[in-house]
Amino acid sequence: MEVVVFGAGSLGSLVGGVLARVDAHTVTLVAREPHASAIRESGLQLGGVFDETVTPDATTDGSNLAADLAIVTVKSFDTPAAADTLATGAFDAVLSLQNGMGNEETLAAAIDAPVLAGTATYGALLDEPGVVDCTGLGEIVLGSLDERVTGSSANSSTQAAHIRDAFDRAGLETVIAEDMPRRLWTKLAINAGINPVTALTGTTNEAVVSGPAAELARDAARETARVAEAAGISLRERDAVAAMDRVATGTAANTSSMAQDVAAGRRTEVDSINGYVVARATALEVDVPTNQMLTALIRTWERGCGVRTT
Repeated sequence: MEVVVFGAGSLGSLVGGVLARVDAHTVTLVAREPHASAIRESGLQLGGVFDETVTPDATTDGSNLAADLAIVTVKSFDTPAAADTLATGAFDAVLSLQNGMGNEETLAAAIDAPVLAGTATYGALLDEPGVVDCTGLGEIVLGSLDERVTGSSANSSTQAAHIRDAFDRAGLETVIAEDMPRRLWTKLAINAGINPVTALTGTTNEAVVSGPAAELARDAARETARVAEAAGISLRERDAVAAMDRVATGTAANTSSMAQDVAAGRRTEVDSINGYVVARATALEVDVPTNQMLTALIRTWERGCGVRTT
């Protein structure tokens, strides 16, 4: 399978690098400098469980590319630009493995290909240019959303099966789900609890398992479930909290993506996580005070650091 990974940071580099271990796969990573140059010069070093060096192609220009599959792993606020760039190429399918909500709709509006939604629980950390560590094994779950939303064609299930088989051959545990909307809202609840709390406190995911901030994180997850229910998605509050606790416990030593962004002084994805919960709650007339507070605090930090202008 020919694969383009658009936005090869931590997760994108790990997924693309693992796929590149299989000779039958041709992988191109679209990455920033100096990461792209390091890969071209010395290959991509996979640390952790996947302990080897692979040699995917690497470029900083994602325009006019063609492949069987485009995997999108950019930050949610970069999705519109990524969609416009990918639209200059040709792909049989597009898979979003991004945080937050709304990415699939943005991609589908610009790209003439079925767009699949996905979640990934593999831990990944970009240690230095050309080096990515797998900090925790997980799985990739993928599937179709409403065809009216994503533009998915009748062959979406066939595409999903091809992708699953290709990922499985490379050693990435992958399953196809028929309930992706519920899974995406569950992931949103997990991220709404873990990410801002760990980002604001400079802690690992263990912080939301126990301690002073644990109940704050659980409240954010509960509120997200209430908004999902109001939007017609079956997600009980206790299931959302249980999912967050399970992920936080299983990744206790990990640093969330939002905590990594804050530590590095970068803009976060709060708008498509807690901010998305707040926006949908407002439209659906659901009270979400914890998500409102967490959103306001992260946005205030971003403005103070000069990485946010709105």
